[in-house]
Amino acid sequence: MLIHWNEAGAPRSAFWLTESPLPDNMVVADDTLTASAALRLAQRGTCILWRGDFHNARQLLQALARRIDKHATVTDFAAHRAAQARRAAILSSLLIPLDADYRIPLRRAPDVALPCREALEESPGDALMPLRQLQGLIGAHEWRKKGVAIPALDARIHPHYGVFSPVRGEYLTLVAETPLPAHCALAFDIGTGTGVLAAMLARRGVARIIATDQDPRALACARDNLTRLGVASRVDVCDADLFPPGRAPLVVCNPPWLPATPNAGIEHAIYDPDSRMLRGFLDGLAAHLTAEGEGWLILSDLAEHLGLRTRAELLAAIAHGGLRVLGRHDIRPHHARAADPRDPLHSARAAEVTSLWRLAPVPERMSLPP
Repeated sequence: MLIHWNEAGAPRSAFWLTESPLPDNMVVADDTLTASAALRLAQRGTCILWRGDFHNARQLLQALARRIDKHATVTDFAAHRAAQARRAAILSSLLIPLDADYRIPLRRAPDVALPCREALEESPGDALMPLRQLQGLIGAHEWRKKGVAIPALDARIHPHYGVFSPVRGEYLTLVAETPLPAHCALAFDIGTGTGVLAAMLARRGVARIIATDQDPRALACARDNLTRLGVASRVDVCDADLFPPGRAPLVVCNPPWLPATPNAGIEHAIYDPDSRMLRGFLDGLAAHLTAEGEGWLILSDLAEHLGLRTRAELLAAIAHGGLRVLGRHDIRPHHARAADPRDPLHSARAAEVTSLWRLAPVPERMSLPP
């Protein structure tokens, strides 16, 4: 998609490298623009094309964030999400130019060609990108290069741009410690993401795993990680909406935990509109389990503490899928925000429990009236 504007009396155009809609207005600015003036422009929906020093652009973005956060008030989850969306829109209004080789034609600009190629592949030509998004690409490149330590694997997972990083270690502990079903030579990993759960199942001795996802970035990321870990020969990574064909003794799924609408692509790993993936997994699980098989649903109860879903609704969805609960393993989160009273959602996070629900089909005789 192209964006058009006038600059120095001449018409200009560039590719629009962001998920945000095209702005109604855009101004060209440099180091003389103050943070207060930039905030007023952004609040009116005007984008700012930066032509000054790159380091000054970073400082301006930080100043904008401080001004937004200083006046932020949150009363409930809906207000929190609305504030996050407004904050993202304002901070995404500061644009950085990129040339056809992913070079930034600004003073003191870093070399961002490799992070851009990893995330965006081929350059479409001269382009504009929010500085905030560019910083995300740079951060993702560092995550991908250094990897994330996974103690339960005794290894590192290397997330790609746009693929959610497995930083919540407690759910991995649950998968590592829950006993496997008997005769578990095959497992399905539904929504594999980075491939971390498929890798854990392979390390635990499952002979063959089929890992599914629909996101091309996730599929590439999973294949990369499984190759790095030396288990690629035992894991088939395939493009599928939830389940692959057939049945398995073990089917594992770690769906997004919150039934809400994501504000950006990366948030699809956290927010599941109308619980689409959760319900799809529960409704289709029985048809993809062997007679003695188990489905492992890994789910936080944060949605319950935020008033987004009740425990009764979850249990009803399990029953609707023709499933029964064999058992549940719980663990408390140990990430920093769970203990941070300044977090807007602190009370819910402090009460949060992550569970691995062991599910199995209801036997035919149990569904008949007595």
